[in-house]
Amino acid sequence: MKLRTALLGAACAFALAPAAYAERGADGHVNVLYWQAPSILNPYLSSGTKDVETASLILEGLGGFNEKGEVIARLAESVPTVENGGVSADLTTITWKLQAGLLWSDGTPVTSADAKFTYDYCTHPEGGCAQAARYEGIKSIDTPDAQTIVITFDAPKPNPYQAFVGGTSPILQAAQFANCLGAAASTCTDQNFMPIGTGPFKVTEFKTNDTVSLEANPNYRDPAKPAFATMTVKGGGDAQGAARAVMETGEFDYAWNTQINPEMQAQMAAGGKGVFLNGFGTLVERIEMNMTDPSADLPEGERSTVAHAHPILSDINVRKALSMAIDRQLLVDVGYGAAGRPTCNLVPAPELYASDNTECIPQQMDAAKALLDTAGWTDSDGDGIRDKDGKKLSILYQSSTNPVRQDFQALVKGWWNELGVEVELKNIDASVFFGGDAGSPDTFQKFYADVEMYANNFDGTDPEPYLAQYMCDKIPGPSNQWQGENINRFCDPAYDALVKEMSATADLAKRSELAKKMNDMLTKDSYVVVPLVDRGRLSAASNTLGGVVLNTWDTELWNAQDWFRVK
Repeated sequence: MKLRTALLGAACAFALAPAAYAERGADGHVNVLYWQAPSILNPYLSSGTKDVETASLILEGLGGFNEKGEVIARLAESVPTVENGGVSADLTTITWKLQAGLLWSDGTPVTSADAKFTYDYCTHPEGGCAQAARYEGIKSIDTPDAQTIVITFDAPKPNPYQAFVGGTSPILQAAQFANCLGAAASTCTDQNFMPIGTGPFKVTEFKTNDTVSLEANPNYRDPAKPAFATMTVKGGGDAQGAARAVMETGEFDYAWNTQINPEMQAQMAAGGKGVFLNGFGTLVERIEMNMTDPSADLPEGERSTVAHAHPILSDINVRKALSMAIDRQLLVDVGYGAAGRPTCNLVPAPELYASDNTECIPQQMDAAKALLDTAGWTDSDGDGIRDKDGKKLSILYQSSTNPVRQDFQALVKGWWNELGVEVELKNIDASVFFGGDAGSPDTFQKFYADVEMYANNFDGTDPEPYLAQYMCDKIPGPSNQWQGENINRFCDPAYDALVKEMSATADLAKRSELAKKMNDMLTKDSYVVVPLVDRGRLSAASNTLGGVVLNTWDTELWNAQDWFRVK
């Protein structure tokens, strides 16, 4: 019992200082800039951080995570634990109680049926859900009354705070999404662009890949919040322009993910209009290796699917050599400075779960060349490009558009060229790349390239659902509308077995061991994921915006209800 209590007792409520305002909407308007423009406001149909975070202003779960990584109650009365009886002693059930009197923004009651519907929505066999890993291991969800949600797991679940907790797993209104189950999910434009929610704001207008206009939710559960009557979330531009709009021109109050180099950070900070907020969590810039063939010569429904193995990257020697040729410390120096650290881990934090693997950090160009030589990849015709069995080491390397990523691409291309690899670079507008549009050829889920670079992270401090994303059944493809989370199409039954084992393991030391083993399987054992930089969150806030608390364990907008205008 002590061990279970140690694990589950970390869940606790978090109270902010008293609000600096007296009534809802008293502080007028606030401008927020997400230069990666939101494409959709339904996080179940997008893995893009910019979509999940913007949607979190509207849609909420039963709980979330505070800036310490602790579980906090949102729609729930309190966080269930073993100690308070909300989690069963055998860890097979968790019982949540909704707060009394909760209303959707349209004035209708929030009930347990909405939570049950959300589970059915994400797990529907004919649909594709970008957050399916959050519902892994659930046997059933029961709703004995309108306020009670009982989740039963198919085995003891030491970390039960996955479903309906955090920005990636909110509750949808059953009435609004009733006709959006399965294959119909992506066709429900009105619902996906204008969801009815319980959060501090409601949508008044959504221009996809451009602007989200919001107003204070008149039915928000705290009658004094939010302080701002209206909010605009503007998309577009680039990270540098976003930072400048807060730090120099003062046009915006908050700018997310100001991914700029250290020199620019120092120059802009001197402007005196705002501050940079920085904090390390689990955000890792990485290169994903496509284990399937993205060739345009294949039929549309078969590109980047498990039916066709990648003709070059299926060779682990190639993947390993590409990793060895990279100078990660130089990438940090060029792109992030103190806001980055070189890493070999997909899971860099918390310390309990971080592997001690550091062997990838020093660049090993000569060893990488020797590895390819031994594997039979040589330049047989003298054109500077290695080949084997008639296949050239030629790679399409894609990423989203921003200055730091293009600097990285240029550096990596130079190293890979030195290795004897031909590299074509492609950059895609971030709103499209992370947009999750099943009809677009340029999403990171569709992965019509050989390698691609991006960063993401996980909610909370436990990596179990994050690592579960690399299970065989989470691979994106036509059958799930390209909404799976296993971006590189890695599939290993032994890995799946470790996910299942971790799901049922309560001992913290054993959970740590399993997480590290899965991390290493993806990185140093198979090189299907090539971590580059452990990135700190770097965002900008105006000096006139109060109440902002940077949170690396949930969305950055996690406490927007507590923001206020500094008078």
